[in-house]
Amino acid sequence: MQDEVKTRSRSRRRKKRRSNRTVGKYLLPNILTTGNLFSGFVSLVYSIDGEYEKAAVAVLVSWIFDILDGKVARLSGATSRFGVEYDSLADLVSFGVAPALLIYLWALKPLGRIGWLGAFLFVACGALRLARFNVQASGEEKKYFTGLPIPGAAGFIATLTLFAYPFAHQPGRAVTWLFLIITISLALLMVSTVRYSVFKELESLRTRQVTMIMGILAVLVVVAAKPRYMLFALLAAYTLSGPSVSLGKRIKSLDLKVQECGETASARSNKDGSLKQE
Repeated sequence: MQDEVKTRSRSRRRKKRRSNRTVGKYLLPNILTTGNLFSGFVSLVYSIDGEYEKAAVAVLVSWIFDILDGKVARLSGATSRFGVEYDSLADLVSFGVAPALLIYLWALKPLGRIGWLGAFLFVACGALRLARFNVQASGEEKKYFTGLPIPGAAGFIATLTLFAYPFAHQPGRAVTWLFLIITISLALLMVSTVRYSVFKELESLRTRQVTMIMGILAVLVVVAAKPRYMLFALLAAYTLSGPSVSLGKRIKSLDLKVQECGETASARSNKDGSLKQE
């Protein structure tokens, strides 16, 4: 009888340990997601206080938390539907509302209703982008993103602020309209079908650890030299990469169609010429 009681108590302790481990496994990614949400909220506060550079930095900090929570969840096998939904809600605040309020209060406010409608379009398209991503998400690894990822759009606005704010504390009328066009373009790119790289090609460098480390160090040195300019250049290059590749593919397909039409026309002319000779 005593042996049975001891066995039961041991099994209960084991189950309790397993449940604690399970809770701990799912806790860390959600803490990082909360860090993402907190940084987004801090960005909102800084924007309202008129400290736009600090607001931009807070958006970039949210970026770091967003990358870490996904990596930790995948490495620990702690991915869950709750985590996905919580991450999306945090992303909407940090990468949707925060950068939209930042660009509106800093640059678009003089445009009145047009300005806040442009900022709202960014938030709405960001929400649609997240909803589409969640619906299309599956266990399969993706080779590309459909549409500009919302962290990329938010990062572009944040780095644009860091780049341009020292030169334009109060943007002029022409610059304000330019920023409106940029904001609307980013919003439309998020809900577009333009493909963006997920950098799967970098995984091939895992076998070449020295090359990978040297590449990371080179990027860090370049960014550290002029962080305002280089971060903006990197985000601008990534944002423009999708439309550039899509445009290149369309031009190539048009060239192929023109060549096919030319070959078909020449074949018909040769056929007509041979029939006339006969």
